[in-house]
Amino acid sequence: MGTVSKELLVLQVWPGKVLRVSTADGEVNTLVEDAGAAPDGIVVDAGVAYWTTMGAPVVDPDVPGEAGQDFSRRNGGIHAFDLGGGSPRVLLPEGAITTGKQLTSDGAGTLYWGDREGHRISRVRTDGSGLTDLVATLDADGVLGECVGVAVDRDRGHLYWTQKGPAKGGRGRIFRAGLEIPAGQSAADRSDVELLWSDLPEPIDLHLDGGWLYWTDRGAAPDGNTLNRAPLPAEGARGRAPEILADGFAEAIGLAVDSASGLAFVSDLGGHIRAVPLPDGPAASRAPWDVVSLGRPLTGLCLLS
Repeated sequence: MGTVSKELLVLQVWPGKVLRVSTADGEVNTLVEDAGAAPDGIVVDAGVAYWTTMGAPVVDPDVPGEAGQDFSRRNGGIHAFDLGGGSPRVLLPEGAITTGKQLTSDGAGTLYWGDREGHRISRVRTDGSGLTDLVATLDADGVLGECVGVAVDRDRGHLYWTQKGPAKGGRGRIFRAGLEIPAGQSAADRSDVELLWSDLPEPIDLHLDGGWLYWTDRGAAPDGNTLNRAPLPAEGARGRAPEILADGFAEAIGLAVDSASGLAFVSDLGGHIRAVPLPDGPAASRAPWDVVSLGRPLTGLCLLS
């Protein structure tokens, strides 16, 4: 079964690049050669690509892998590139945020992102104005308070986010709150925060599509390193047990859903982008397949319209 050719933007972590990938044949082109230190979340709004950076970590040479990388220094930022041409520019300079993770847009000129070691969800206008914290978790919560994935439902006025918990720890959570902080409250003491899912392996990026919430999870198998979805809960209700759409990823991170084609795309730290047919889509009978395998860690992912 053939698929409609689409393009994805995906972030390579080391060295930081913005790549353009054809879903039809896996052709890869470098869009931005130097995307900054450890880019993680990417979105396109009004013909401009925006992405977050985590910043350069402090590395412990005696501890291998991610465990030896400390991203707690406040040296993350947000960058932009006009897809019509021009040079990359800085929207929020290095140090404006701590560790920029997934980035999304409300489609009306406002960007939202998770700040993992910064323990918060924030937003800013695409002109760089109006930087605001919407959620702030307690530093005392440690890794349990680390915010990563984010999704916005502008029509219903909701914000969704993940707090991944410890690596492979089975304590991940997904929350919901209003897009505006209730009057007289702050980002740290909101009364409208709903806990929707708990005890997840390690939820990372989110994607909202119609009445479904999709997410990647890089936790321990069998429920981790998966692509999941579940219907949006009603107000005041907890989320239903998620449906696992695909598993076996190499540390699943980025996520884009193309409901028109009936496909989801997942990037992972193993350097793969995998296409996953949705159960109710035209390619439902087809097994997931690799669009590309680059051999370098990949993070954020978005569909290029």
